[in-house]
Amino acid sequence: MTLQAIAIDDELPALKLIQHFCANVNFIQLQKTFNIPEEALKFMAKYPVDLLFLDINMPSVSGVDLYRSIQQQPLVIFTTAHSEYAVEGFNLNAVDYLLKPFTFERFLQAVQKAQHVMQFNQSHPASPPPLIFRVDYGLTRVQVADILFVEGLDDYLKIHLHQQPPLIIRMTMKVLLEKLPPQSFIRVHRSYIVAMDRIEQVRNKTIMIAGNEIPVGSSYEDAFFSQFRRL
Repeated sequence: MTLQAIAIDDELPALKLIQHFCANVNFIQLQKTFNIPEEALKFMAKYPVDLLFLDINMPSVSGVDLYRSIQQQPLVIFTTAHSEYAVEGFNLNAVDYLLKPFTFERFLQAVQKAQHVMQFNQSHPASPPPLIFRVDYGLTRVQVADILFVEGLDDYLKIHLHQQPPLIIRMTMKVLLEKLPPQSFIRVHRSYIVAMDRIEQVRNKTIMIAGNEIPVGSSYEDAFFSQFRRL
């Protein structure tokens, strides 16, 4: 299993060191490094990652605050030259905390912990709580695992379910996507959200789910195919 990672640090030498260390670990693919945190946030919004190497003490923003602001939080290994930040880092369930300067052996220990956490999470997936929707003046409970895909219909959404009639609800795509587990659902078109594990086939830019053809929009295809290839 390969972990897709990025690194954020305001110091370029620190980024080069992480880049060098990652190149010597066969289960880490460092996609990109950033010395401007805002650019990293834009990247992660479009390309989800598994692991984040994050400096805590940066001039423009605290690494802790930045991590708290990420909606779809990846695993994180905090890096810093200041040991007093360690407790705060671990309070956020960080995989590890690397005190600069750190050796390759210490780096390897941290990323191996990240690999083990990812493997455990994938083999022991937590069942998400059911979603409650207002339908026809009543409340309807929907198990997340039953959702095949979601279709946008102007001001309404049509939720297609496994072996059940679809539901029509009044909600935006953005709001619903925030309620769904990010590792299991992805928006592939301005009018479609799909359940990744319900995909039967992908042909060119068309997804097949339960006999339905769902188009992949050009502005969503990079993020979709990046996540689909990791399944």
